[in-house]
Amino acid sequence: MSRTLDHPPRTDTEQSVGELVKQASEQISQLMRQELQLAQAEMRQKGKRFGLGSGLFGGAGVIGFVALLAGVATAIVALDLVWPLWLSALAVTGALLVTAAVLALVGKKQVSRAIPPAPEQAIAGVKADVAEIKERARR
Repeated sequence: MSRTLDHPPRTDTEQSVGELVKQASEQISQLMRQELQLAQAEMRQKGKRFGLGSGLFGGAGVIGFVALLAGVATAIVALDLVWPLWLSALAVTGALLVTAAVLALVGKKQVSRAIPPAPEQAIAGVKADVAEIKERARR
């Protein structure tokens, strides 16, 4: 039996195309698994940093609130040098209430401007586009 020139005999170092495709597929799968493991590790590390940062940010908020309270007490004590203590406390309380009322009114105005929570300009634009398309389709 003689061999044709179309298919020379394979040596041990040569591999078929199928074997090469199989190896490439396995290598790609392994690479993807490694990339996913790397992404998971990175997300865990970022999650830990996010948690720590959030905790520190919350702590800063608490300390800031305590500092605000200390500032209010300082303002009362400072006004006590000029007015009686009860009047100093009443004046600071009144100033805080006025500030709170102004902030509440401004906030309410901003919220009312956001209602309804639909993109009204975008909806109007889409309706105008649809009307334009219908008009041109009739021509």
